Amino acid sequence: AQPPPAGDATPPSTQPPVQPDSQAAPGVLGPSEPSPSEPSSPAPTPSLPDLPPASLPAQIAALLDDPAVSRAHWGIMVTSLDGALIYGLNQTQLFQPASNTKLFTTAAALALLDPDVHFVTKVIAEGTLTRKGELHGDLVLQGGGDANFASQLFPYVPPSKPPAQSSAAPPAPLAAIDELADQVVAKGLKSVDGDVIGDDTYFALDPYPQDWAQDDLLWGYGAPISALTIHDNQIDVTVTPTAQDSLTAGIRFNPDLPYYTGPWSVRTWDVGDGNSVLFERAPGSKDLSITGRVATKAGPEREELAIDNPAEYAAIALKTALIARGVQVKGGVRTRHWDPKNSAPFLPATRQPVPFFNRIVGQHMESECVAQPVLSATPTPQATTLATHTSPPVAQDIVLTNKLSQNLHAEILLRNIAAAHDCEHTLRRGLQWEHEFLLYAGLDPNDFVFFDGSGLSNHDLVTPRATAKLLQFAATQPWFADWKASLPVAGEDGTLESRFPNPPLKDHLFAKTGTLGEAR
Repeated sequence: AQPPPAGDATPPSTQPPVQPDSQAAPGVLGPSEPSPSEPSSPAPTPSLPDLPPASLPAQIAALLDDPAVSRAHWGIMVTSLDGALIYGLNQTQLFQPASNTKLFTTAAALALLDPDVHFVTKVIAEGTLTRKGELHGDLVLQGGGDANFASQLFPYVPPSKPPAQSSAAPPAPLAAIDELADQVVAKGLKSVDGDVIGDDTYFALDPYPQDWAQDDLLWGYGAPISALTIHDNQIDVTVTPTAQDSLTAGIRFNPDLPYYTGPWSVRTWDVGDGNSVLFERAPGSKDLSITGRVATKAGPEREELAIDNPAEYAAIALKTALIARGVQVKGGVRTRHWDPKNSAPFLPATRQPVPFFNRIVGQHMESECVAQPVLSATPTPQATTLATHTSPPVAQDIVLTNKLSQNLHAEILLRNIAAAHDCEHTLRRGLQWEHEFLLYAGLDPNDFVFFDGSGLSNHDLVTPRATAKLLQFAATQPWFADWKASLPVAGEDGTLESRFPNPPLKDHLFAKTGTLGEAR
C-alpha cells in the first residue's frame, strides 16, 4: 500500500508535514480543493470578475459549469452573520464532511472544556518500594489523554515565524520519556522485579472508529487512538539512496526503538527520476514489509507509519530509557487496556439527551471519575507516583489540530470531552456530548451524523446548512476568537499555506479544509 496523495499537503517548510486529511463539502467560507490526483504545488488563483454581490449566483453557476467539476455534487450555503440566506445550493442535503468534521469537534471542545485544562501522564510504582530503591512489583506508565506527549508537532509554529536558528542539537524525539525516566531515577529507583506496563485505561479500548478504511490504518494519519499517546502514535521512516545502482538503501526509523520487524529490501537504482517504495503491514501485526527502489536524483523517501499499539510502544520506550540510566528491569513489557464490551447500537447511544445540559455548558465542571475500572481478581497493589508529565493547555492543542488537520488529536479531544463530564470515557459518550452541544447551538438534528471526531469515517454526514449554522452560532460565543485563530489562513499557514497566495483572499480567508476519497 502506498499513501494516497495528500489533498491538504503543503510544500516542505519548517513546519512538520500536514497529514492527509479528510473532507467532503467545499472548504468552509472558501472554494473546494484540488483532487488528490493533482500535485501539491500551489495552483494559480483564478481571477474572478469584479461583479456586484447581486451576481453571486451567476458567478457560482459559471464556476460549476466548468467541465472539470460539472459532474460533481455540490452543496453551498452563504448567509449573513444573523443567519439570513444569501445563496443556497443543495444546502439541506447530506454530504461527507471529512475533515470539516473537526470544526464541530473543536467548537464542542472549546465550549465544553476549560481552555486551560492540562492532561497528566504518570509513572507509578505498583508494589513495595524499598529504601534501597528496589521495586517488588510493576512499574506503570499511565496515560491521561495527552495528545502531545512526546509529540513531534507541538507547538505549532506558523511558517512566517520559523524557530530561531540555533547551533544546539534538535530535541530528542522522545524527550518526554527521558524527562520521566530522569524523575524516576532521581527518586532513587534502582531495580524493578516486575514488568513495565503501558496503561491506557483512561479511555476505553476503541482504537479505530467505525468505517475507517483499512488502507488508512498503516499510515500516521490513521494511527490508533489511545489515552497513552506517544510521538503522535507514528514512526517517521526515511529511505535514503546509497551508492548509485547499489543493492542497498539506508532505512532509518525515528524514534528508533525495536518494534517493527522486516523484511526490508530496498535498493538504489537510478531508473527514471522518482522513487518507488512499497510499505505493507496487516493491522495488528508487527511484521512490516518495505520493498522497492530509490533514486539518487529523487533523494530520500519519507513516510509516517502508524504505531500499532501505542501503549506498548510507550512502555518499551520507558523501559529502554530506564535501562540506559542504570535501572535494572527484570521483567518484560505489557499493556493494560479497558474494554467496556458495549454491544449496544452505537448511533442511537450518541443521540441520547444529556440531562441538565443547559446548566452544564460553559461551566467547565470536572467529572469526579478519574480513571476507568479495570476488573481484577487480585487485590490492588500499593501505588506510589514517581514521575509526572503535564501537557500544554488544550486550547493550544486545538490550534495544532485545526491548522494541521491532525486526525489523532481531534479524536482525543472528543474522548476528553467525555472524560471531563462523564464516568464513561468512550467515543460514544464524547459524541453524545457533542450532539447535545450542536442541538444547543441550534442545529437541526437531522442535519448531521458523526461516528468520529476527525472525519476519517465514511459514515459521517453533514448538510451545508448545519455548517453555516455552526459558524453563525460560534461567532456569538466568548470562545470564537480562539476558535477562529485556530483555522488555517489563506496563503499563510496550516493547510492553506500554499493556497490563495494572492489578494484579495490572502490573509483574509480563514477556512477548514479536507479530503476523503473523492469527497472535497
